[in-house]
Amino acid sequence: MEVKELRIILTVENLDEVIAFYRDTLGLATSKEWDEPTGKGIILDAGRASLELIDSRHAATIDHIEVGERVAGPVRLALNVGYSITEAGALLEKKGAKKLAEMRQAPWSRVQRMEDPSGMQLTLFETSTLFEP
Repeated sequence: MEVKELRIILTVENLDEVIAFYRDTLGLATSKEWDEPTGKGIILDAGRASLELIDSRHAATIDHIEVGERVAGPVRLALNVGYSITEAGALLEKKGAKKLAEMRQAPWSRVQRMEDPSGMQLTLFETSTLFEP
């Protein structure tokens, strides 16, 4: 078996605002969009995806490094912005994100914790730790 795609699905009340945040602000390309009697949605192409599975102790460690206290729920997104976290964070704030902590140096990368308009926590980071074939 080979997984061809990892998709994270967020159910939000303020869909249009969250679409604008991820598509227009972060520049994720629309793969598919629908508005039907059964509901409305969009699939955004986020390039390379990975699934990070951690236990609650490690989640607490990450929260402590990135924010200073335990704040994340069971799902958090991490985005390799590939450029200045300061610039990315400022742009996201202008577009409705909330800064949960200032940019910090983690053992793996410089990071900044944000919260999108739906309340989903995001970690912005600059350096990927993924194996590059």
